[in-house]
Amino acid sequence: MHFNSRYPSLNPRLFHHQSPVPLKGAKAGHFNAALADQLQWSASDQAAWVEICSGQKTFTEFEPLAMVYAGHQFGQWAGQLGDGRGLLIAQILDRDHQTIDLHLKGAGLTPYSRMGDGRAVLRSVIREYLAGHALNALGVASSNAVGFTTSTQGVQRETVEMGAMLLRSSDCHIRLGHFEWINQYQPELLAEFTQKCIEWHYPECLDAEQPILAFATQVIQRTAVMIAKWQLVGFAHGVMNTDNLNISGSTLDFGPYGFMERFRPNWINNHSDYNARYTYQQQPSMGHWDLWTWLNNLIPLAKPEQKEQFKQDLAQCLEHFEATFLEHYQLGLSQKMGLPHFHKDSFNCAMAFLHILQSEQLDYTGSFIRLQNQAYTALRDDCLDTRQFDAFLTQYQTIRENQAVDVLDAEMRLANPQYILRNHMAQKAIELAQQDDFSEVERLFQLLSQPYRKQTELEQAEDLVPPPSDVPEVMVSCSS
Repeated sequence: MHFNSRYPSLNPRLFHHQSPVPLKGAKAGHFNAALADQLQWSASDQAAWVEICSGQKTFTEFEPLAMVYAGHQFGQWAGQLGDGRGLLIAQILDRDHQTIDLHLKGAGLTPYSRMGDGRAVLRSVIREYLAGHALNALGVASSNAVGFTTSTQGVQRETVEMGAMLLRSSDCHIRLGHFEWINQYQPELLAEFTQKCIEWHYPECLDAEQPILAFATQVIQRTAVMIAKWQLVGFAHGVMNTDNLNISGSTLDFGPYGFMERFRPNWINNHSDYNARYTYQQQPSMGHWDLWTWLNNLIPLAKPEQKEQFKQDLAQCLEHFEATFLEHYQLGLSQKMGLPHFHKDSFNCAMAFLHILQSEQLDYTGSFIRLQNQAYTALRDDCLDTRQFDAFLTQYQTIRENQAVDVLDAEMRLANPQYILRNHMAQKAIELAQQDDFSEVERLFQLLSQPYRKQTELEQAEDLVPPPSDVPEVMVSCSS
């Protein structure tokens, strides 16, 4: 590995050094060899992946540490939080010379564990492992994972479950909540911390007339693009607290997530979300709220005589969120529909299609594939209100007349995944893994590696459709 240790250079009040505490009877789960290669792991590193991914081996070049941060959770100030079960065990350069964090999840108690036990369980580790892999393959900026290990050690949740560890990789673990913690508890660190964030993650902003405002704008725009991509593939994060969004605009800490199947924009995928704060349809507004909360923590960076003007400037930065989100969402939706994005009626036509999916409770991913394959009769046959579908189809075909249909169809194929990680797919892999059978994890890993390509040799019938409407949904909570 090629180390580029940056975070330990910050003020030591921002973290706590400690070593991971390995689980008893650690053993192999699954290894992402392609990612390890991208991260420039040597042959000896790869041979020792179980020891690394289970906390048995650390590196002399980097002393593991737990970060401290704060946050708003479900809209309420939660005070000091931090890495309660995870440790940053390395920062390394990948083949593109980008600095990547290696973060070991389930590594034991830290000073920030609060009421937790510092551990992770196999079911949540597998869900995060497969989802990070799926999101990256779908083209959504996200953390990933080099591998996970299981163990013979039990961990108490609702029942006793198998303990596990995940070695997560991410371009950034600096959360919006880091700024909240500094402002609340160590405000004198804010200027230096912000400067380092800009140097490390947005160096192009250093040459701007007002680097802090340029930095804020970039964070806002990247977050808006990320959420637009979530919406386009039907991904619901489930717990968009300010401590779960980072400054690089890459998906992080998705525990009770879900890929939407039947199109229900108000679907609560996290049954700990009692007030439906983080439903699919709420994600853009919740992202906007989190960023507004974060911007308030930048105000102290202004000189006293410039504070009011700085507030107005930050508010103008936030105005980029809606425009950026809509630009990317509308373009992406047109591509999914095979419609020219410049046509005045394309977005309305796309909205009419989504309304049909919602009112008829059709599968989101599968319906776009049918549209792509021009399986209009099959789509119509699934509709109770056929007149609504006929009106849509007339408008759709009218817009596509006299257009470069071959180009539009090619865009559709690149925009519509054949496969997403449906909850019942992940659950099957988990149940087999709990019996020491990781074959389904491997099958899904391979299937989700190329989600836009039809893979008849790997797919199973249940990969393509939601469960029957009379089958209870797999329920997912924040318990992990």
